[in-house]
Amino acid sequence: MELRAVNVTRYITPLREGGSLPALAEADDGFKYVVKFRGSGHGTKVLVSELIGGMIAKILGFQIPELVFINLDEAFGRTEGDEEIQDLLQASQGLNIGLHFLSGALTYDPVVTTIDSNLASAIVWMDAFLMNIDRTVRNTNMLMWHKELWLIDHGSTLYFHHTWNGWENYVISPFKQIKDHVLLPQAKYLSEADKKLKAILTNEKIREIVNLIPDDWLNWTQDNETCQDLRDVYYQFLTTRRNNSEIFIKEAQHARDALI
Repeated sequence: MELRAVNVTRYITPLREGGSLPALAEADDGFKYVVKFRGSGHGTKVLVSELIGGMIAKILGFQIPELVFINLDEAFGRTEGDEEIQDLLQASQGLNIGLHFLSGALTYDPVVTTIDSNLASAIVWMDAFLMNIDRTVRNTNMLMWHKELWLIDHGSTLYFHHTWNGWENYVISPFKQIKDHVLLPQAKYLSEADKKLKAILTNEKIREIVNLIPDDWLNWTQDNETCQDLRDVYYQFLTTRRNNSEIFIKEAQHARDALI
């Protein structure tokens, strides 16, 4: 399990609908990517969320754009006219993360497109597991591309790490925000999804994913903590939460019952 690494060659345009000011950029492999920058407000923790959330989605069989490590050269952005963007680029020198740009994709509209109940249940399960607060009617973070549903933007998952100390208090959270999930009304088979996805998401797979996190992104160690210590916290969080999935599944089922 690994990600390709590419270098940004051209900054195209900011995508201002994202709170962290992601951008469309071209890389030295000739492809365009939506880039999430380490210099944004939440720093590298958003990149960690994007990496873990995206790779878990991929392992569980969902369609996601290819994730790549994006290198930003020291000189990049010096000629950018917008001062805010120039500051962001200068603060993002080094390793960032990007998602392959799906040209022509349309934002998923629940009024226009109905998602199969099995798929909806699986997505709701994953988002409850990852504590994803950003898959709502207002902001679905899903695209329709070539008549298939694609999941994007997992930067708002695993929000426990923005406080870090006391992460144990979050690990068995029922995640009450699941009531706002755009696909909850269609998620009729949560128990079936729970059984299926837990079997796929093995300890070994979770360890592989957290081991992808670059040392350079784990820059909030304290005292004698190492980068591996922080990876181990992610591993413990994810495995413990998976093992206690009945807590967030019951919450999702109760929230769905209240809707229908």
